[in-house]
Amino acid sequence: MPISRRVFQLVVSLAAVSGITLLASRVVHVNATTVGFAYLLLILVIASTWGFPEAAVSSVLATLLFNFYFLPPIGTFTIADPQNWVALFSFLAISLIAGRLSAMAKARTFEAIERQRDLERLYGFSRAILLIDGTAPFAMQLVETAATIFQLQAVALFELRSGEFYQTGCFKVEGVEHRLRHGIAGIRSSSAADLLVLDVGLDSGSVARIAIQGAEMPEPVIQGMANLMAVGLEHARTQELIQQVAAARESEQLRTTLIDAMAHEFKTPLTLIKAATTSLLANPDGAAQVRTEQLRTADEEADHLKQLIDDAVEMARLDTAHIEVHPEVSRLEDTVDHVLAAVRSEGEDHPIFLECDRDLPTLLFDQRLMKLALKQLVDNALKYSASEMPVEVRVQSQNGTVALEVTDHGEGIPVEEQNRIFDRFYRSPSVKDHIPGSGLGLSIAHRIVQAHNGDLSVSSGPGRTTFRLSLTVPKQETL
Repeated sequence: MPISRRVFQLVVSLAAVSGITLLASRVVHVNATTVGFAYLLLILVIASTWGFPEAAVSSVLATLLFNFYFLPPIGTFTIADPQNWVALFSFLAISLIAGRLSAMAKARTFEAIERQRDLERLYGFSRAILLIDGTAPFAMQLVETAATIFQLQAVALFELRSGEFYQTGCFKVEGVEHRLRHGIAGIRSSSAADLLVLDVGLDSGSVARIAIQGAEMPEPVIQGMANLMAVGLEHARTQELIQQVAAARESEQLRTTLIDAMAHEFKTPLTLIKAATTSLLANPDGAAQVRTEQLRTADEEADHLKQLIDDAVEMARLDTAHIEVHPEVSRLEDTVDHVLAAVRSEGEDHPIFLECDRDLPTLLFDQRLMKLALKQLVDNALKYSASEMPVEVRVQSQNGTVALEVTDHGEGIPVEEQNRIFDRFYRSPSVKDHIPGSGLGLSIAHRIVQAHNGDLSVSSGPGRTTFRLSLTVPKQETL
């Protein structure tokens, strides 16, 4: 405590004792017993408010004034009656003991409050660790969180596994990073110029070293903070490993899915090509018109097969890498016509109805990617509709956008699943066992639309599901 504050408290305490003396001897004229209780009450207040030193000094002054003004002979420090000596020293002893007890109670209350605050800090720190997101490196957010919650001037952390150094705040001591990077194994802590260095680890060993400055808290709290940081780092490491395992599993699932899809999709063009070439080989001298038609069929199906291979490769690339968009001025209705013609050529028996508004504005988009996205939407609608039910495609312009809606009349998507329909590999439990699919098509379509700064949404109910793709009409000067 600053000396000036201590002096101020002593002056106020002595002035309060003098004030009671003046009031009792000059104004109210009470007896010695009443004055003694007033002194004692004041000393208890002083002890509980400021502490024992102020209460002890006040007790001595109160004893002297009690003798001088209230014990006969009045006006002298002489005591005529021996019983008053007992009363005087009893008062001094009681006031000192009471002051001491009050000060101890105050100190224990303060310690209890400090312990509660420390526990609240540790609890808050543990909760904050669980709420750390992935917007920045986990260790950096851990350092910043510790500095904020424990009100530290500066915190630095050196992660042993990655060799990365993280710091927040400014240290008074230079070379903190060097201290952490070249710390000697086995040293628990060392301090220099208000700098505290700790090993952070669990039973399995140290995972990091931290340096903190301005740590005005007990050692158990500091050690608890370090232990929580170790738990947080280990938890982050575990989550990272889980994500790596999940990514590897999804990658393997992606390869299997693409192989299955390629095997299924390639059967139709390969069968037609094989039929045409077999017929040509069996009848080399057949009519020229028939041979020409068979060659044309084989050539068209070869182009179809090439397109399927390109789409499969593109799906794999889009699912694992950044989408590169090469926009050009195009009409969405022309792209829709091309996609629907390709779908009809595959022998689909669903009726497909197309409705387009007149004079639709031109857009900027990558035709190759948009064809792939539209095909995923149409294929999805065909897959989940009964063969006799129509699929409706509508292209319209409204409020500065061109929107494409693909509607099927299948069973519909439950409300609780609609917010997951664009997740990779997600398929509804109600259909994944009896309708083939990979759970990739809608995810890839969604990514393509997002890469064009567009929007892809779904609305569904029993017997009707509509996917809505919207693209913004560019300003005239960009065309």
